[in-house]
Amino acid sequence: MLRIDRRLAAHIEWPLLILAVLVTCVGLVTILSATHHSERLLTPYVVRQASFAGMGLALMAIAISIDYRSLNRYAYPLYGAVVLALVAVPFIGVSGGGARRWLSVGPFGLQPSEFMKVALVLVLAHQLHRAAGERRLALRRLIVPAVLIGLPALLILKQPDLGTAIALAMGAFTVLLVAGLPVRLLVIAALVLGPLLPYGWHHLKPYQQRRLTSFVDPESDPLGAGYHVLQSQIAIGSGQVHGKGYLHGTQNKLNFLPEEHTDFIFSVFAEEWGFVGAAVLLLLYLALILRGAYIASRARDNLGALLATGLTATIFWQVVINISMTSGVLPVVGITLPFLSYGGSSMLALFTSIGLLMNVSMRRYAYK
Repeated sequence: MLRIDRRLAAHIEWPLLILAVLVTCVGLVTILSATHHSERLLTPYVVRQASFAGMGLALMAIAISIDYRSLNRYAYPLYGAVVLALVAVPFIGVSGGGARRWLSVGPFGLQPSEFMKVALVLVLAHQLHRAAGERRLALRRLIVPAVLIGLPALLILKQPDLGTAIALAMGAFTVLLVAGLPVRLLVIAALVLGPLLPYGWHHLKPYQQRRLTSFVDPESDPLGAGYHVLQSQIAIGSGQVHGKGYLHGTQNKLNFLPEEHTDFIFSVFAEEWGFVGAAVLLLLYLALILRGAYIASRARDNLGALLATGLTATIFWQVVINISMTSGVLPVVGITLPFLSYGGSSMLALFTSIGLLMNVSMRRYAYK
């Protein structure tokens, strides 16, 4: 039976939990609008997303109940299990949307790359927490973290899933910075990776290359590579100040928006609720990110600080990339909006992250 110490229960991290649940509820309402094309009250997408949210809350409770310092012992086994799942995807994975990213588990399709966002932060915190706080991390201490980051990133890129790989790398990079990554290494990395960019370009899928080139001038191919971002910008702009009203977004209802319930759900929301609604949503995300940063700053040890930093940073970068992508500030790379977009694996991983953040927050009272 799952139990949480009464002393810890008195310090439950309510602000973070409430913010995560609020954004999830907004997501359920928006998914209903994005997939509502008949007289039926609820769509299967909403029912499934609500079910995964319930399972996510259960995983969150489990994540809270296990002391993160004890969980640290299993960092490498958990990381290894997710890497093996990523290795298995090309062989036994399920295809969808032109990519093979899911493993069939009973009636569900689980996406290992979503769980890697949690596993990678956990293993990096385990690897770096003893050295964190030193004036400069020694170069030899960065070899293992580089391998830990590079292996899953390459496996995810091969699916292909450029957006998730970028979010994963940015979250991990933030952990390294907080742990003490020397600035000079950034310069060296830029000098080394710069000449390799043309080589990497040739290893992108043709549709990924078209997305990147159309970013500069989407109107040069409005019916091809530039179609997604142009339709998304039209939807966001047509919402104006107060929006067109719930269930009245024309870009969505007339099927102009691609992946309206996943990658481009922010466009659906902005068209219906306008600038005011989008601003409120961004404030909710900002509050959630700031709360995560607050938990990291108040953690009682380096392990908790790095764990909270990495989980918060991963959510932050995913929000930034998705909203920038849908508004045309960044190229379309294919990435969901945390808690808002449809996706069972994403919901499970996100609430596990919230549980671990609450774990770090609550246990700083356990050994004052």
